[in-house]
Amino acid sequence: MVPVRAATLSDLDTVVTLRLALLHEAHESPVYGRLRTDVVRLARQLYRAQLESPSELTLLAELDGAVIGILRCVEANGHPLLEPDRYAYVSSVYVVPSARRKGVVRALLGRATQWCRDRELDEMRLHSAAASSTANATWDALGFTVVEHLRVCRVPPRPSKRPAAEQATAGVGKPGQRATATRTAARAPVER
Repeated sequence: MVPVRAATLSDLDTVVTLRLALLHEAHESPVYGRLRTDVVRLARQLYRAQLESPSELTLLAELDGAVIGILRCVEANGHPLLEPDRYAYVSSVYVVPSARRKGVVRALLGRATQWCRDRELDEMRLHSAAASSTANATWDALGFTVVEHLRVCRVPPRPSKRPAAEQATAGVGKPGQRATATRTAARAPVER
């Protein structure tokens, strides 16, 4: 069995490294692939607050003295009109590539399940990347079922506020600029 322990503030550097590795692996995701330029500074602040939170638990899996996996649990409030009142939200599950397919996620999830029982939480929820067949097969094998889909739609930018005459000549003398403006306008929604 893979040893799992709760992370502490002294593990902050490791937590930042593993969670950013997860985000970097998801670089093609329309949601997670848009990292801010100051992501390391922001991550340190966010993950420190999460490690200090009494309603969260970050778990670390270790093998031969090295941290090889991470999982975060949050006690979340349910929708006020639906059961359950509270549930565990599982996030930031990551295993270093060399330790994958060795029961690390199962061990992390086992410890997370104990945490849920201690808090009398009877449901766990998570998001997984739709494009990752490996992740989805893992969650299926661990008893998670798909119950909804997250969809993303980018809102087009506002139309330019420049006068029409200025817009009409904006691309003159600049190859390709006018075609780009035409393509952008063609994608904008039509108001009726």
